[in-house]
Amino acid sequence: MDIIGLLLNLISGAVGGNLAGALMQDKSLGTVGNSIAGVLGGGIGGALLQAVGVLASSGGADSLGGIVGNVASGGVGGAVLLVIVSLVKRAMATA
Repeated sequence: MDIIGLLLNLISGAVGGNLAGALMQDKSLGTVGNSIAGVLGGGIGGALLQAVGVLASSGGADSLGGIVGNVASGGVGGAVLLVIVSLVKRAMATA
């Protein structure tokens, strides 16, 4: 993964985490928590999709397909990790 693709994944992950937190108020971890979960989820999601080969087929990070793929994978990864973290946090609070 090149540095441009990684930055796109991290930034779009933060945006995806905050967007998911805004849309699902019960899952929100606050702005900082949403951003941290989003950045981590964006990085992990982008790395996983590149390892599977989804991002490699869409072109490099400097092509339009690569940019769209990195932004989409980062945003979705950030939102998914935010939901997972909030569910784990809720489960630990009730236990």
